[in-house]
Amino acid sequence: MSDQTNDRKVEHIRILQEDAGTDRQGTAFDRIRLRHRALPEINLDDVDSSVHFLGKKLAFPLLISSMTGGHHGDLRHINRNLAEAAERCQVAMGVGSQRVMFTHPEAASSFKLREKAPSALLFANLGAVQLNKGFDRFECDQAVNILEADGLFLHLNPLQEAIQPEGDTCFAGLADRIGHIVKHQNAPVIVKEIGCGLSLPDAELLVAQGVKLLDVAGTGGTSWSRIEHHRRDAHLDDGLGLLFQDWGTPTPEALCNLAPMREMGVTLIASGGVRNALDMIKSIILGARLVGMAKPFLEPAMESAVAVVHEIENLRHAFRTAMFLLGTPTLRELHGNEDLIL
Repeated sequence: MSDQTNDRKVEHIRILQEDAGTDRQGTAFDRIRLRHRALPEINLDDVDSSVHFLGKKLAFPLLISSMTGGHHGDLRHINRNLAEAAERCQVAMGVGSQRVMFTHPEAASSFKLREKAPSALLFANLGAVQLNKGFDRFECDQAVNILEADGLFLHLNPLQEAIQPEGDTCFAGLADRIGHIVKHQNAPVIVKEIGCGLSLPDAELLVAQGVKLLDVAGTGGTSWSRIEHHRRDAHLDDGLGLLFQDWGTPTPEALCNLAPMREMGVTLIASGGVRNALDMIKSIILGARLVGMAKPFLEPAMESAVAVVHEIENLRHAFRTAMFLLGTPTLRELHGNEDLIL
């Protein structure tokens, strides 16, 4: 059986390490200025950054966004270190696409993470387009069960698939198939983009199918178009991946565009171009309940779980400091409070 899917995951990690330009270092969050309180009227020690999400308590609203997994030592090492750190720090974690475990059963072990994270909020992950390629309830159940996950991400990546040499671009009728999974999947289903953003028409299609959790995953962070540019065969090297490397909607704009969905009971997650605790704070103010970051944890995860814990603890300290300076003792005062924006 071909190692194509597994090898692609290893290539992705290598490209991320070798090409700094895959991180687009977007500045959309920088244009948002927050109201400083010289008299916050609270004590820093009293700031409570905790949040409940899908029935579990998190120390602060951080999601270690989906990165990788597969039949390779480095991929197992990364996922286990991330899971151990998520458990120690009481934050959420999503795994990378689990499609590989259906072509390489031995890859499933890289997604058996409950032993490392017995109480952490964990999310399984499959590409939604695979629902048009033969995947159905069985594969979704398997993905959730192997991880003992609290929820399932179905990711949308039409641009990546269009640039990828071996990409699947059969997206017609996909909303109905996602709706079928939502109706029959016991675990909550979260639909996410992977770095181009969800638009309001996208959200309306998904909500009509019963989806209640959306990760906007906008531009500004890792460009999968640029990553796949490096993988195109010489005869396909037409610059398409570079042309579209910044295609899409920045995460702050995507959150604002989807504000009407919150009024319909939809829970929003922000990811894409989130670089630090201030970007996290701004995402919560713009309506996100959880905020995902991936690239900042890659290098630490290749080193050790302790290195990831250090990164997360620094983030949490900065997040709580920002809450203090805004005069918001809990996330209740922070969430959706656009009066905090200058």
